[in-house]
Amino acid sequence: MEFEFRVRNVKCDGCASAIRAGLGKHPRVREVEVEVPTGRVNVQADGDIRAELGAALRDLGYPENA
Repeated sequence: MEFEFRVRNVKCDGCASAIRAGLGKHPRVREVEVEVPTGRVNVQADGDIRAELGAALRDLGYPENA
């Protein structure tokens, strides 16, 4: 499944690396792409784990835009 998130606080490539590394630890995540200028995070994963990914992003300091 593919999930798209619009998150806050993405300011640089370091932020993007932190998101990729943090979400990439999940065993069902296959790929993570981050667009720094827009704060868009696209995730390819096995199964519907959107809630888990949203919580992980929040824990990493990149909550979803309201």
